[in-house]
Amino acid sequence: MKTNALIYILTTLVAFTSCSGHKKKKDLNTGSNEYEVLTLVPDTVTTFSDFPATIQGEDVVEIRPMVDGYLERVYVPEGATVKSGQLLFKIKNPAYEQAVITARATIKSAVADVNAAEMDVEKVRPLVENDIVSKYELKAAQYTLQSKQAALAQAQATLVNAQTNLGYTFLRSPQDGAIGSIPYKIGALVSSTTAQPLTVLSNTGDVYAYFSLNEKQLLSFSNQIKGNSLQEKLNKLPAVTLVLADGTVYSIKGKLETASALITTTTGTASLKATFANPMGIIRSGASATVRVPHTSDSALLVPQAASYELQNKQFVRVVKSNNMVFSVAITSSPSNDGQFLIIKSGLAAGDRVVLDGPNLRDSTVIIPKKVNVDSLYKRSR
Repeated sequence: MKTNALIYILTTLVAFTSCSGHKKKKDLNTGSNEYEVLTLVPDTVTTFSDFPATIQGEDVVEIRPMVDGYLERVYVPEGATVKSGQLLFKIKNPAYEQAVITARATIKSAVADVNAAEMDVEKVRPLVENDIVSKYELKAAQYTLQSKQAALAQAQATLVNAQTNLGYTFLRSPQDGAIGSIPYKIGALVSSTTAQPLTVLSNTGDVYAYFSLNEKQLLSFSNQIKGNSLQEKLNKLPAVTLVLADGTVYSIKGKLETASALITTTTGTASLKATFANPMGIIRSGASATVRVPHTSDSALLVPQAASYELQNKQFVRVVKSNNMVFSVAITSSPSNDGQFLIIKSGLAAGDRVVLDGPNLRDSTVIIPKKVNVDSLYKRSR
């Protein structure tokens, strides 16, 4: 009797212990099958495309002499900011100075001839009126006067031409701007056919950042933006940013414009330009920079970079089906600006559930999804 009671108690304890251990093991397995799962919802995302660019001033003018001579004076240093009409260079050519002196002397002689011819006309006129001499004498005197007056006009024109040529020896700035390098020194022989200009003057009130798009990029851009022409598409883009050579972002935004409507056959690229105001003259012509073009998508799907993996040059994520079973799905994507997220192009749709952790999960594994705070997760990508 006592033996049977003892056996019953031992059997009950073993069963209780077994059930307790089985429950504990089940709970442990349940905890290990719980994974963070992100339900995809469309979000507004702005991405950037960077293009190397070359800066040019709004107006870039080569300063070249129109006459031959020796460089006598340089009135401005390299890199100086000048105003329109400011004197820049003086070219020495004695022939032009002598031509002015000769033209002035010729004018004096022509004036004397005109005065003498006028006196002859006045002398002959009363003689004709009194029938002392023939009227043909008066006409001859008048024709002589006209000839002398024409010679005077020609001499005056010669003087103007000589003064114009002499004026070409003084080179003035055609506009406001900044002086570039000056390759010639005082005493150098210069002319209009010289290979290098005396200097290059650039107006940097506004600057253009020129960059290129290859044919594939141009087609992709055209397909993404609505519009009947390239310029119409460009007008719909938001303002672009200029990143200077030292990595700093220029404070003033710019606007995209068409630089060339043709694709260059030698390079296979089309040129675009972005216009930036430069009121402080910080940006100089010839500098290098980067044009950053934004693109905003109102219905982008974002997946953390860490949730993906690669296999045989393809990218995959683990998707949870309705029965909480995990399957791998191939995707195509592009990285976000900070590189933490993938912007899905194909393979996933809104409402799909993506496993964020569990790199060793195998397909057909049943898991317990753990919801993720979508707002806090996406906040890092903005």
